[in-house]
Amino acid sequence: MNYAGFWIRTVAVIIDTIILMIVILPLMYLIYGDAYFAVSDEIRYSFGFWDTFLNHIFPAIFTLFFWNKFAATPGKMLLALKVVDAKTGEDIDLRQSIIRYIGYFIAILPLFLGLIWVAFDKRKQGWHDKMAGTVIVRK
Repeated sequence: MNYAGFWIRTVAVIIDTIILMIVILPLMYLIYGDAYFAVSDEIRYSFGFWDTFLNHIFPAIFTLFFWNKFAATPGKMLLALKVVDAKTGEDIDLRQSIIRYIGYFIAILPLFLGLIWVAFDKRKQGWHDKMAGTVIVRK
């Protein structure tokens, strides 16, 4: 398997983030108006249901859907990358997708060390990949 390294994976994440922003920000503006984007002395953790859904739940659904349907998010597809089972090279299942997604949060907790790990691992696996038994390969 030809493993995808740190920088190409980083570019894929940036592409995915831009795509999500193009979808989410206009919706947030339509729902909450200027108030959502105004700088305030008051720290708000959530504006309500739509804020929570669009900024937390929707990205999870988006990511899990693409991993299970196409074995890659749009950013990975544009860069000809694929998420596969580390042992078989086959597409991952829903269980692996969920573990991998939750693993992102664990990987970022200690100063993003679990994501930076990709740069030094022989199979280019982050902690989330190791937890889920996945690798990112070039098609």
